[in-house]
Amino acid sequence: MSQEVTRQSRIATQIATKQEQISSGKRMQRASDDPFASSRIAEIGRLQSNDSARNRNISLGISFTGQADGLLGSMSTLLERAQELILSAVSDTNSQSGRNTIATELAVLANDMRAMSEANSVTGEKLFPEGSPNAIRFDDEVAFAPVPSAQSIFNINGTSITDIILDAASAIEADPYDAPLVGLSLTAIGRAIEHIADNRATIGANAARLERLQEFSAQRAIELSVERSNLEDTDLSSAIMELNVLSVTLEAAQGVFSKINRRTLLDFLL
Repeated sequence: MSQEVTRQSRIATQIATKQEQISSGKRMQRASDDPFASSRIAEIGRLQSNDSARNRNISLGISFTGQADGLLGSMSTLLERAQELILSAVSDTNSQSGRNTIATELAVLANDMRAMSEANSVTGEKLFPEGSPNAIRFDDEVAFAPVPSAQSIFNINGTSITDIILDAASAIEADPYDAPLVGLSLTAIGRAIEHIADNRATIGANAARLERLQEFSAQRAIELSVERSNLEDTDLSSAIMELNVLSVTLEAAQGVFSKINRRTLLDFLL
């Protein structure tokens, strides 16, 4: 009889466990329920936490490259405008007054370019860092600077692009205008346009690399999530079916046990 009581108690415990699994949606309520699965779930949790930090870095890097590409695209447009203005200034049809107006516009363009080179990123820091570019870790073995340094982008052979434009403005404003310096300025601006295009290509390659890392990270996140769910989550249809079977079994066992307990000593002697 004590064995039957123990068996019914065990079934009741199993029923309570199933009910808890169904209500919580979690297959394990404590690590001892499945030590191996619990260990793997903890490991997956650490991986997911690390991936979350990496994803923030990847998103930040993509933001940097997008902003940098936009600014350099605008700078290319300004350089092309500067080129047009200088060619117009040295035209025989232009007067000194006209050249002075062009020189003023070139100075404005130079200031706009300087502002672009000093732009802040979404973090509030310089998008194009002074000195060495800022490397960011995007994965266990992947770390690089998504955006080159300001020195490498906005300086050509030791001269800043803004100074090149300002020198051109000064050469045009001179009366008569300084033809040799204007010629040198035009050559330098042509190099600057190519230089900016090369840097945009570098930034574009970094952006493409970051997008691939983002796609890989998203796929890895799905795989880890699925694995964790398989280990951790309750299979509701299976759990409900098992609960029903256990409930019927316990109810039947209790019914039989109750009938046996109602029998009197006389019933056993007859």
